[in-house]
Amino acid sequence: MNQERVFKVLLGPHISEKATMLADGKSQFVFKVAVDATKLEIKTAVEQLFEVKVANVTTVKVNGKTKRTARGLGKRSDWKKAYIALQPGQDLDFISAAE
Repeated sequence: MNQERVFKVLLGPHISEKATMLADGKSQFVFKVAVDATKLEIKTAVEQLFEVKVANVTTVKVNGKTKRTARGLGKRSDWKKAYIALQPGQDLDFISAAE
């Protein structure tokens, strides 16, 4: 996979209470990813960017919420998130990967 696609697949980490509990207990990390990204592309992107070994990738399509506005009904965009499970002994550090 070329370097340009690597940066388009991973949009950023998804920080939530559930994601924090998974990172602490099960060594799983949650990322917002491109809607058209495949599991193999996500695995390759994480391994290249963070230099870790990925054991498993699970993806979830999140439907955007319908919101009421002053102009009527609106809809937020659909997005995709990926749960990344690392192999035993591996750890992902966001700070050192940014340097």
